[in-house]
This record gives sequence, C-alpha cells and structure tokens, in this order.
Amino acid sequence: MISTEQMNVLVIIPARGGSKGIPGKNIKPLHGKPLICYTIDAARCIADDNHICVSTDDKRIIEIVEDYGLKVPFVRPSSLATDTSGTYEVLLHALKFYEDKGEYFDAVILLQATSPFRTGVHIKEALNLYSNDIDMVVSVKETEANPYYLCFEEDASGMLHISKGDGHYTRRQDCPPVYEYNGAIYVINPESLKRMPLSKFSKRRKYLMDREHSLDLDTMLDWQVAELIFNDMDL
Repeated sequence: MISTEQMNVLVIIPARGGSKGIPGKNIKPLHGKPLICYTIDAARCIADDNHICVSTDDKRIIEIVEDYGLKVPFVRPSSLATDTSGTYEVLLHALKFYEDKGEYFDAVILLQATSPFRTGVHIKEALNLYSNDIDMVVSVKETEANPYYLCFEEDASGMLHISKGDGHYTRRQDCPPVYEYNGAIYVINPESLKRMPLSKFSKRRKYLMDREHSLDLDTMLDWQVAELIFNDMDL
C-alpha cells in the first residue's frame, strides 16, 4: 500500500456552466466567495495546482477560477457539457488528458463544487482509507429515511409495507445504520475508472461525515441554509 504522503493524486472538479436549481451556482458568491473556490481551497490541501483540474465548458467559470490563481488546463468539449452528460465521461476525459502527457496517478479524487463545507481534512481522512485493491472510497452520511423504519413500499394490492426487514423495529436507534452518498468526496482507483462507471463499482469503502459538513447545494433552500451556517460561524 502506498502511503498518503507518497500518493500521486489527480483532483477533478467538474463545473458545467448550466444549472437549473440554482442558476450559475458554481460561481455564485456564497458568504462573499464564489462557490467553486471553497472546493479549490480544499483541493489545495492535498494536491499542487498542476494536479487540480477544473473541468468546465464555461468561459466565466474559467475567468473566476484563473482569477483565483488556478490555471484551467482545457475547455471541456461541448459534447460533455449538456444536461445529459455524465460525470463518468467527464472523469475519463480529464484523466486521458493527463495520461496523454505521460502523467499517471495512484488515485483520482472527484470533488463536486456544491459541497462548500467539505475541507482538506476530510479529503485527507478519506484518502487514508484508500488502497489500490479497492475501487473507491466514497463519503457518506447516515440516512434519515432508514428503510428498516421509515421507508415503505406499495404491494400489488396497494397496501404499504416496510421497505426492508420484517418491521419489528419500534425505535429508529435500534435499526441497522444505513448510509447515502453525500456527494462530497470520491477517491477513485484510476484502473477501475477506466474499466467501468462508478455505479458498477463493487469494492467501495465508506468515509462517514456529519450532516453539517455533508450539505450539498442543489436548491435555493440549500443555499439559504449554507448562508445561515456561515453566518453562525461568524458569531
């Protein structure tokens, strides 16, 4: 196993120009700073600027990122910048860009710009869980909608039944813990990535984060919550 200090990592930050839930969210100012800059700050804790790749098609995003001191290595092709473009293809495109230059990596770290409370410490902790015999370390939070207790499915006769298990749990705290991806950190084996998309990975190790640091900004309500958190930090 390669130690974290010796690991050669490529950080990829996807940042498409279009956004429907929060228009222009990747560069929208959050607590006085463009949203994407929080992720750049976190990435700089574990990689040098030459190995931090903002993959974007948007000229304004490029301007903001480069004004922040980070060179954008390429303009993402328009074929990878549509509403239906997948993250997998974006990751492969970025990885190939560097491998074509003769640069190879022990791990690819996907950081989405919509997780402003994920820090360099979190990334380092996730990276410490990675080894090259697994496909991925992925950040998670414990789900609120536990399928042993809170989730129901409808049967053929239209009746609701507990989604998982036999429904004998009477208290949520007695249920087995269940996790969901929080979208903050993906530490990916490059060889696994070249073989299959992330959804096909079978060797996944979790990195557990708390709810506050897991906040992912998808709607204006999420954005307002983030502003409140930052305001509380200032008090």
